[in-house]
Amino acid sequence: MKDTISAVRVTPIAFRDPPLLNAAGIHEPYALRSIIELETASGLIGLGESYGDADTLADLERVAPALIGLDPFLLNELTRRVESLTVNRADTGLNLAPGTHGDKVTMRVVSAFEVACHDLMGQLTGRPVHELLGGKVRDSVPYSAYLFFKYAEHLNSPYQKDDWGEALTPAQVVAQAQRMIGEYGFHSIKLKGGALEPGIEADTVRALAAAFPGMPLRIDPNANWSVDLAVELGEELGSLLEYYEDPTPTLEGMAELHRRTGLPLATNMVVTSAAEFKRNATLNGVQVVLSDHHYWGGLRATQQLAAMCGTFGLGLSMHSNSHLGISLMAMTHLAASVPNLTYACDTHYPWQDEEVVAGGRIKFENGGLKVPDAPGLGVTLDRDALERLHQQYLTCGIRRRDDAGQMRRYDPAFEGLTPRFTARAKV
Repeated sequence: MKDTISAVRVTPIAFRDPPLLNAAGIHEPYALRSIIELETASGLIGLGESYGDADTLADLERVAPALIGLDPFLLNELTRRVESLTVNRADTGLNLAPGTHGDKVTMRVVSAFEVACHDLMGQLTGRPVHELLGGKVRDSVPYSAYLFFKYAEHLNSPYQKDDWGEALTPAQVVAQAQRMIGEYGFHSIKLKGGALEPGIEADTVRALAAAFPGMPLRIDPNANWSVDLAVELGEELGSLLEYYEDPTPTLEGMAELHRRTGLPLATNMVVTSAAEFKRNATLNGVQVVLSDHHYWGGLRATQQLAAMCGTFGLGLSMHSNSHLGISLMAMTHLAASVPNLTYACDTHYPWQDEEVVAGGRIKFENGGLKVPDAPGLGVTLDRDALERLHQQYLTCGIRRRDDAGQMRRYDPAFEGLTPRFTARAKV
């Protein structure tokens, strides 16, 4: 007899997030996520993790009753049921440039439940998720040191300042990198840009290159530089960069930048759907796609993206948002099963200090995560931690991420328009 889904639980949580700066503003004191549990008649529980904003939670709750009785192996039927109950709407994301994200409601909901179904399938068959995806091609998945300009503490924060301290100068960011690489062993570096005056960010890239000679280095201004400025800085920094990620808005802008510089450009902003992938094949605006199973439609859809990248000769890496261990393990199983995902993946994980999985924080070894061979994702819930983070969600007062609104607490004139920077400040 088939073991079908008998209960669906969606628990919103909030966990502490540092005051990290980006093009849209600054991270709020708490990041929101949702923890998904699919329980079968036999008592097995499959786990998923997704976004925790009010709209996503409403979509997940709308679909949840329709999954009762579903065989977790029938992923096409899962997609059909989600499609029948969701309506796509414009995704404002981080309030960046219009058109940087598509209508992703259905894909987000499919992904949230699809990961949990894969976890169940693994438990039912006694196989790890990576074997359900075709088997691992690497025993460890490399991740990169994800650096941020940041303030020392949140204004009016409900918790104490974090121990990373301020990072507003090249020297402070280099110190941040030295600590992060020392603790986690990362072998590549990504700098989140688009937050400070471009000259400071360019100097920071040069300082990192000098401090870590030969280490792959990327900068991601999140489309906050004009094309002309991106060309100018790309010509200066290009020889130091592994790839140049989303320096300027729109696929057309990226295509112009590539024509003028010849640099390899990467994105998680202008190629986020099959339709955008098709346009990029014509424009050649992006040469490296940063996948994200949370909005591409799940693990299988990301493998399809990988096949398309292989067909068109594009590189492939993995995007990250603030997340906990369930997402991290889903990313790791997926990355282990994709042969042409050859760049180190992004992860915000070092910036989080809370967790919902049993055993606490997942440990990196030599800059990567060992691919687990336990059935399913290989993680279970810490029920006490889940309840604690759910209570934080109930009391934190945040229901939608608003980096620009948070930034206006520091700078009331902040508008968050993109591109905000069209030239370097005159010295």
